[in-house]
Amino acid sequence: MRFHVPPLLAAVAAALVLGCAAAVPAAAAGEESELLVMRDERITESSGLVASVQHPGVYWTHNDSGDEPRVFAVGADGKTKAVVTLQGVSPRDWEAVSLGKDEAGKPALFVADVGDNFKGKWPEVWIYRFAEPAELKDATVKPVKYRVTYDDGPRDAEAMLVDPRTNKIYLASKENDAGLYEQPAALSPTGLNVFRRIAKAPGTVTDGAFSPDGTRFVLRGYFTARMFSAPGVEVGDVPVPIQRQGESVAFSTDGRALLFGSEGPDSPVRRVVLDGANRPDSVAAADNQQAGGPQAAQPGAAPADGGGDPDGLAGQDDSNEAYGPGFLAVLGLVVLVYVVLKFRGRGSGSSAGS
Repeated sequence: MRFHVPPLLAAVAAALVLGCAAAVPAAAAGEESELLVMRDERITESSGLVASVQHPGVYWTHNDSGDEPRVFAVGADGKTKAVVTLQGVSPRDWEAVSLGKDEAGKPALFVADVGDNFKGKWPEVWIYRFAEPAELKDATVKPVKYRVTYDDGPRDAEAMLVDPRTNKIYLASKENDAGLYEQPAALSPTGLNVFRRIAKAPGTVTDGAFSPDGTRFVLRGYFTARMFSAPGVEVGDVPVPIQRQGESVAFSTDGRALLFGSEGPDSPVRRVVLDGANRPDSVAAADNQQAGGPQAAQPGAAPADGGGDPDGLAGQDDSNEAYGPGFLAVLGLVVLVYVVLKFRGRGSGSSAGS
């Protein structure tokens, strides 16, 4: 049996469905995607990760314990662009790499040899600093070495963060009573640098990173990640991709996403888009300005009334947002099916009566 749907009704229902579908954003916040896969067979235990500022689309990484003292520059295609070897260094348990500045204010890489799987065996650990190469080619460099201890005794740590606003280094320990430790006022390349505990940290932290504007930092574990706006001030959780052994985390250079790395050969780096209060202040301000809303606080400024709510949505009545795109799309489908069934029924009734 054939039945006929009036063209006007069909067009209205179809337009409703398509219009609602188009209203759903193509790249929603929190979306996860693969950024790259490290193809270098020498990279078997990628333990640290940071995005280069001088070389867009390049990411610095290194192996965990047991490798030579070297850092790899990996391109967006997963291929190694350069290898920098640290002269006079015997790696013990490299765990993290971060970008900061040297005394002249030029970009510098910091490598943290701070792992201590023996829970306090090492009387001191080390951080190395060397200039980020302006040209991507294999090189050997002589780094500056900083000797490090903690004010409350030896710690097992895997996370190092450098605040881009102050160039201060922070370490996060990994034990049950994990803590966040801050460097002394100035690092000494000759004496012992005692890091002071300033806040609690989540347990089993494997890496951490500051946002490019310094208004957020993240601490990740194997299965979780938590965003902070200041030491001890939590903002929210960030979804973590399922990985073989989640080890590293970095911010994208635009601050809009987190990059999650894993150990193992051919290890992928996953990109997760940030949303809501997890966004750095500069990103929230740009988004609000683009949307025509109130501009967020400038990076580093004290939060306005409403606290950590860069979208300015706290306390608003959201009852008028109950019928979002998803609901309307379903409603459109229901209308379309109803129209089809209604006219099918009329067609069947006409046949029975004839």
